[in-house]
Amino acid sequence: MRNSAGKRRHCPFTGPNDTHQVSYKRFRRRIIQRGRGQGPTASTPLTTGCQCVPSFEFNTVCQRLELDSPPRSREPAQRALQGNLQATPWVGGVSDCEAVTPHSTPCTVSAQGWPTTENAYEQRSVWRAAIQGHDNTQQAGSDKRRHSLRPFAVLEKVCSLQGKSAVKLGAPALLNDYYTNLLDCSCNGMIALALGSSVYIWNSETHALVGYLDLSPNPGQLYQQTQSISSLCWSRDGRALCIGTRQGQTQLWDVEHKQNMICLPSHLSVVRAFSWKQDLLSSGSILGCIHHLDPRAPTPLVGAAVQEEGICSLQWSPGDDWLASGSTDGLLHIWNNDIAGLTKSHQPITTMKQPSSVKAMGWCPWQRKMIATGGGWKDGELRIWDTQMGTCVTSVNTNSQICSLRWAEKKRYVVTGHGLPHHQVRTWEFPSLSLSSQLTGHSHRVLHLALNPECTQIFSAGADQCFHIWDL
Repeated sequence: MRNSAGKRRHCPFTGPNDTHQVSYKRFRRRIIQRGRGQGPTASTPLTTGCQCVPSFEFNTVCQRLELDSPPRSREPAQRALQGNLQATPWVGGVSDCEAVTPHSTPCTVSAQGWPTTENAYEQRSVWRAAIQGHDNTQQAGSDKRRHSLRPFAVLEKVCSLQGKSAVKLGAPALLNDYYTNLLDCSCNGMIALALGSSVYIWNSETHALVGYLDLSPNPGQLYQQTQSISSLCWSRDGRALCIGTRQGQTQLWDVEHKQNMICLPSHLSVVRAFSWKQDLLSSGSILGCIHHLDPRAPTPLVGAAVQEEGICSLQWSPGDDWLASGSTDGLLHIWNNDIAGLTKSHQPITTMKQPSSVKAMGWCPWQRKMIATGGGWKDGELRIWDTQMGTCVTSVNTNSQICSLRWAEKKRYVVTGHGLPHHQVRTWEFPSLSLSSQLTGHSHRVLHLALNPECTQIFSAGADQCFHIWDL
């Protein structure tokens, strides 16, 4: 090689007397020697020392979705979370999901009939109990700030424009991502809320923080984006809580006994949504894969389906007759209940289209062929669909991004959580979709909604890292 002056240059990976091309072994040896005394060398032909596990970071679809909802740094908030709760190790091991196949996971059966993983693998998840009686109203300065960062700590009591009372609580480190599903209420009134790499359990009746499940590899470690939780869902009987992560892992927890029951076969991308059909668990990923899992079976994966678009919502109908999946491309697919077989040949029986992603979605509890969807910021339309005809029955323009949607069965309401411009929680009468109430209190978009079993309270979690309780 010659430089611009015509003089010969030495290749940095050859010796002074080398006139031929360097061999791969010599190239590799010199790269290693250089790496010991210097920083990492960019782009070498060296192979890594371990197998690369596919994750959401390598998928262009996921990268595009992350740009839609860029996460903010939450290391200080995460440290505050870990510092305000007392560590109580859970007894029993949890396997690393991506390293375990359905045939190799040793299982026993719990008292409730659910399988439980044994101690054959590295412990990765722990249960930590909350400190009771930790509040001190006389705190000042930095102590008050630390108190405000505690999960479910009461920040203030507010009153909406309609005179509805509301309580504002802290939800630090809540991920500001439109496509996540991080809040759910069980039939027993237990709230599960994911904050960073932990799921906090809060009793909506006693207003007491029970504890939290920590999915981080090491207790007290700094917040890591790849360890954050992307979805969760209670089982219909309130006994089990399933948790999905951005690494594609799925864990099933017995919260009452503080025990990880099983680590289910993983997706190769972000787990966006869950839905239960009796004891069958369905999960959907950002790559469009739907897994049907039976935790009681030796091989939990009993069925699968694939759609071309990424999944951002998933829900079985109240009678378990149909499964609805909402896509990032604005398609609402309806599948029948024949889920057996690991095949790509399964096709939806009906497909409906709206201009934006179908993230806010829910079946009507009392009219089982009807389903409601909410449009994103390019749309803002609340729609009621007849899934048998594949047509939109009625709709209303909310003039706002719809981030979340729930049905209040006993009130015959549709409840929606909104983004810009007003960040409200709204209730709509069914079937007219006339606006019943507007609940104002969040300062950023309302990402998640849940209702208590009696449908007397609405729970909302927003990008302002606040959790609200509204009297319905």
